[in-house]
Amino acid sequence: MKKLKFTKMVGSGNDFIVITGKPLGNLPRLARILCDRKFGIGADGLLLLDKCKNADLSMRIFNADGSAARMCGNGARCAAFFSGKPKARLRTPAGVIQAEVHGAQVKIQLTAPRDIKLDIPLIVNGRPLKVNFINTGVPHVVVFVNGIDGIDLKNIGRSIRNHPAFSPRGTNVNFVQEKEKNLIRIRTYERGVEDETLACGTGSAAAALIFALKNNLDNLIKVKTQSGEILKIYFQKEDGEFRKVWLEGSARIVYKGEYYV
Repeated sequence: MKKLKFTKMVGSGNDFIVITGKPLGNLPRLARILCDRKFGIGADGLLLLDKCKNADLSMRIFNADGSAARMCGNGARCAAFFSGKPKARLRTPAGVIQAEVHGAQVKIQLTAPRDIKLDIPLIVNGRPLKVNFINTGVPHVVVFVNGIDGIDLKNIGRSIRNHPAFSPRGTNVNFVQEKEKNLIRIRTYERGVEDETLACGTGSAAAALIFALKNNLDNLIKVKTQSGEILKIYFQKEDGEFRKVWLEGSARIVYKGEYYV
């Protein structure tokens, strides 16, 4: 058996296993083994961090089901915290992003959002539904609801995630309820985890930007996640386009250990 050193981290409720260097073997399989909450360490995803040119760290992301992701907002914040630097540059499959670390609060600049589509008509589980779409590094659907605690999130989320409109790779799904002018509540069904997570950074950014667009808001939207923590989304909006989108929230190391593969 081989000994693998790891660090367990949490970013506003999203939990990750962090491994440095270049582990050998089948990485999707390794992610599935390590992220298993019964037989492994347990996490929403696996972050592989390594040294690289033109950035402080490179970051590869694998979801709990072994699929690779181009970007993970809360994962990137954890990686920035892990770097130990007050300012860091992270190279991700979605591009190089900037990060600022202030104690336990970490702020990252997301890649420019794209593919914004509002009020897309869908038939979901036999019922008509209007949804919104935006790519904040990975694809996200945003659905505005009332009574967010009472929705059948797994059933509806799974149906939208696998809807033909978002084939072949599917989408993440965020259910959002307005609480105040600049505060929304969110619950997210994450692609790759195939379940609800306690927080999703790119999903919170997606929800905040769509909410801002529909309500003509600017500068800052606060997003209360299922973990109870609030993520802050800063942005500039010009002619319906978003620039300088930043995601801020907590990140911390939970424990370090060794896993025998």
